[in-house]
Amino acid sequence: MTTSKFQSPVTICQTTDPTTEFPVSQDHTGQQAATGPQITLYSTAICPYCVAAKNFLKSKGQTWTEVRIDLDPAERDKMVALAKRTSVPQIFVGDIHVGGYDDMMAMHRAGKLEPLFAAAGGQA
Repeated sequence: MTTSKFQSPVTICQTTDPTTEFPVSQDHTGQQAATGPQITLYSTAICPYCVAAKNFLKSKGQTWTEVRIDLDPAERDKMVALAKRTSVPQIFVGDIHVGGYDDMMAMHRAGKLEPLFAAAGGQA
C-alpha cells in the first residue's frame, strides 16, 4: 500500500445550524467606539465578501457595527434606500457610502480609504 503526499486544497467550512438565532445586528465597536469612525457594515450570514470585509477592517484596527439584513427585512429596505444597491456587503464610514468589498479595496489601493477613516475620527 502506498501513501500519497498530496494535500487537498479544499478547506472544510463549518456552517451554522439553520435553527441558530442570530442577533439582528452586532456591535463590534469595543473600546474604540468613542474615538473611532462610525463604520456600518450591512451583511448576511453566508456572504464571503462580508467575511473578507470584516477581516480587512479588523486587520486595519477598525471597528464596526454589523447589520444583518437577512434577519430583518426592514434593515434590508433601509440599506437599499441608503446605498441604492441590493448586494452585500454595503459599507458606510459615517454618512459616506464606500460601497461593497471590491469598492473598499479599490479605495484602499488608491490610498483613499485610510484618509476617510482619519477624517471620520478613526485611525488610518
